[in-house]
Amino acid sequence: MAVASRETADHSPVAGRARGRTRPFTVEALWAIKRVSTPALSPDGSIACAAVTTYDMEKNDGHTKLWLFPTARDAAVAPRSLTNGAKDSDPKWSPDGRSIVFVGKRADDEEPQLYLIASDGGEARRLTTLAAGCAAPKWFADGKCIAFVSMVWADLSTEREQAKRRKEGKEAKVRAHVTERAEMRYWDHWLADGRVPHVFVCDVGSGRCRDLLAGTGLALTPWEPGADDFDIAPDGREIALSVDLAAEPRMMNQCDIVTLDLRTRRTRVLTARTGMSDVQPRYAPDGSALAWSAFDTTRAFNDQGHLVRFDRRAGRMQRLAPRHDRGCTKLQWTADSQALLFLCEDRGRQGLWRLPVTRSDVTAMPRQLVPGGNVGGFGEADGVLVYDRCSAMHPPALFACRSDGSDERSIEDLNRTLLERHRLSEVREITIKGHGGDPVQMFITYPPGFDERKQWPLMHSIHGGPHAAHLDTWHFRWNTQVFSGQGYVVAAVNYHGSSGFGRKWLESITGRYGVKEFADTEAATDYLLRQGYIDRTRLVATGGSYGGFMVAYMNGQTDRYRAYVCHAGCYDWVSMMATDGYHFFADELGAFHWNNPARVMRQSPHHYVKRAKTPTLVTHGEQDFRVPATQALQYYDTLKAKGVPARLVWFPDENHWILKPQNSRLWYREFFAWIARFAVSGDRARGRKAR
Repeated sequence: MAVASRETADHSPVAGRARGRTRPFTVEALWAIKRVSTPALSPDGSIACAAVTTYDMEKNDGHTKLWLFPTARDAAVAPRSLTNGAKDSDPKWSPDGRSIVFVGKRADDEEPQLYLIASDGGEARRLTTLAAGCAAPKWFADGKCIAFVSMVWADLSTEREQAKRRKEGKEAKVRAHVTERAEMRYWDHWLADGRVPHVFVCDVGSGRCRDLLAGTGLALTPWEPGADDFDIAPDGREIALSVDLAAEPRMMNQCDIVTLDLRTRRTRVLTARTGMSDVQPRYAPDGSALAWSAFDTTRAFNDQGHLVRFDRRAGRMQRLAPRHDRGCTKLQWTADSQALLFLCEDRGRQGLWRLPVTRSDVTAMPRQLVPGGNVGGFGEADGVLVYDRCSAMHPPALFACRSDGSDERSIEDLNRTLLERHRLSEVREITIKGHGGDPVQMFITYPPGFDERKQWPLMHSIHGGPHAAHLDTWHFRWNTQVFSGQGYVVAAVNYHGSSGFGRKWLESITGRYGVKEFADTEAATDYLLRQGYIDRTRLVATGGSYGGFMVAYMNGQTDRYRAYVCHAGCYDWVSMMATDGYHFFADELGAFHWNNPARVMRQSPHHYVKRAKTPTLVTHGEQDFRVPATQALQYYDTLKAKGVPARLVWFPDENHWILKPQNSRLWYREFFAWIARFAVSGDRARGRKAR
């Protein structure tokens, strides 16, 4: 039963122009899109700078340059490119607006370095030549120095020693990894070489760099160190860090907010007694307060977190918006220090929100300034907001508005001509009754030329996580426009456990993986069959990561689907102990397998594989450490041993994601060829009338 239905909003620069297009969206068109990143805004709010990546399918690579985009509605100056490098990214404006620092990797750079360019153009000047490279630059308020992150060997004291060890590592004939770390690798790289992420400072005038954490015993967490992990006080005398103070960092450890006085070198742990994992520190522009996100990981490993304000003078912490039942990311203070801006995921969309922050009222609730689709990032200055936003019907594009969210306008249209050549698919949002009668959100993407009087094949695209969600977003790896362009009705279900629906929903599947998610997916199939336009003989289901787990689980539960695609799927929770995140398992599954084998088996697809009979395409990247690639081999070999039709597509040079242009093209081709073998696409069966 459908509880509610509505079409998704299209906030794109080319909204409303679809009727004249005839060609469905294709993989080739997907890779021809210019990919626009999160913009940085000039101090006067007049110009946004953003990295733009263009891919060359034949050369199998991409080039990233910086562009400038005026933010005024009727700007006299057109957008233009600022740099000519092949790998320029992460621009940050100087406080006076005259310069932009960015991370670049030019022809003679072995590692990415900091570059400086005048905001009105010219040649970029390289600021650093560090053997360990640079990332995540942030300006000091006086404009004289820039902080950044570099992965260094903490036992070495000079740059010469860093360069020597790096050279020795590159030239070594032995390639063994030797370690006693509990978590020895992450995502697609090893953590056994002893390097740790430190915060450095670069003097803009001289280019001299100094390791601010040398000798402190402090380091940022090694998983994905970046700009979210540290901040600089407005007076330049202190930095705040998110640090794992345990003897050995682990993903399940709690983090603390630690401040470092840059003159005295004294450190202070602000959150030693909170019992939370505290991350993402942000100084108020007037220096009066710090804000951060706190996660109660003792209560639940997948806690969605809440916001905290710390009064620096009084030394008092206050929880903000205690009734706000959603997670918040990308914190930023408003210029007057009176409010926080952040991204918030809410029911399949991620928008930009504002929360008033005062000492007298910490119970205020945030309000949405900019709605999703999916806002990826933003900047604010002098009464102007800029942001990148996409939807299921448009790739990321840049917009600007006033600081109160009014007067929104598009500020770039780099992909207009490309998109106007194609007829994009309609997307609708439906709410159905899922497991236990609970309301479950589903996005449905219909093929171009969809006619409900005819019969169409159904493709489930099942999201990963599991604590993630299908957003009204543009996905470059699982693109529903490309899927529907092949003639499929594409269903994207936000099953129990998905993010953006509150804490209770997020945690509702812990220790019982598979059951509610399967029921929600089946309820979606049943609903669509009742509409009369889905051919029950042409049902397929696809998914990646936890979505891959789901299709492997479903293969042992039902034979109603004609084919599955399992990408990087979790197949056996026992052998999944090889993952980089195995510490989560006792909480995710309710036990480690040696403590409660029966409970773990009930949640493992391999436990049900005896009943599996549905043909399955198995795809995986060999450099995937999150879901080890042997999961694919186990599943594929098991299906072959059982005589179930199966095909393996193996990428030696990819990780959890398929990122290279030609690999991606092959992945999509294999994907479509496999499901078409068992469920003829809508393009080849449109003559059939609905029953």
